[in-house]
Amino acid sequence: MKLLITGAGGQLGRDLVRVLESEHTCYALTREELDVTDGDALSGRIRSIAPDAVIYAAAYTQVDQAETDLEMAFRVNAVGAGHAAMGAEAIGAAMVYVSTDYVFDGKKGTPYLETDPVSPLGAYGRSKLAGEQLTRELSSRHFIIRTSWLYGRDGSNFVTKILAAAGQRPELTVVDDQFGSPTYTVDLASCIGRMLQTQAYGTYHVANRGFCSRYAFAEAILAAAGRHDVILNPASSEAFVLPAQRPENSALADRGLRRAGIPRMRDWKSALEHFIDSDYLLKG
Repeated sequence: MKLLITGAGGQLGRDLVRVLESEHTCYALTREELDVTDGDALSGRIRSIAPDAVIYAAAYTQVDQAETDLEMAFRVNAVGAGHAAMGAEAIGAAMVYVSTDYVFDGKKGTPYLETDPVSPLGAYGRSKLAGEQLTRELSSRHFIIRTSWLYGRDGSNFVTKILAAAGQRPELTVVDDQFGSPTYTVDLASCIGRMLQTQAYGTYHVANRGFCSRYAFAEAILAAAGRHDVILNPASSEAFVLPAQRPENSALADRGLRRAGIPRMRDWKSALEHFIDSDYLLKG
């Protein structure tokens, strides 16, 4: 297939290219090469490349900053996605929109299904939800992929931050009342590749199986890295005052993948251990 990947310089974008380029022709466009908020430029690239699928991995992900930078968050996460969906539809291409668990308020208490009602708590979640809605309205061949707690070799993420902090301090404090599904970007990219081989369009929850608290995630990170010397202390979210409210439990259930017969992701601990044992060593 011929794939156009936006946001190719980001954490997920880089792994999409690494994973997919062996089997497909990838036109990987970074933020510097393509401003997704420029509708004419985005539509023009889609027409000139004429891909079989557009993977919209460009994203405004600064959750706290989005509260005051609302316009840019919506321009990148929603308006740009709408232009991409229209461009893809015009040439008969599939559209992949990467969304987030933050479209939920985290109050359900059990992992979210694709059919559960959405209710984002902050600007970031609202902007991603708007991107979902525009994708559904403007593309008849769409995959909306909700994922969560991403980490990978490139960029800054919870795993790399914990390991960096462990190298600087003997004691760390992490919240133990936020729950989610940690997701390795290599696994997510591989799953997106498998989905593109189908025509099972729709909305999917794609995350490594299972869920945990931020504290348990940090425990597993330190254990996998052999950092048993670091003391880890639990804390309530109330101890960390942030501009944007986070969902308390935004764990994702992958019923959509199972119903479509698309292979499920491996469990989050196995993915984490693989990342730290191999991919993390290549960072930098």
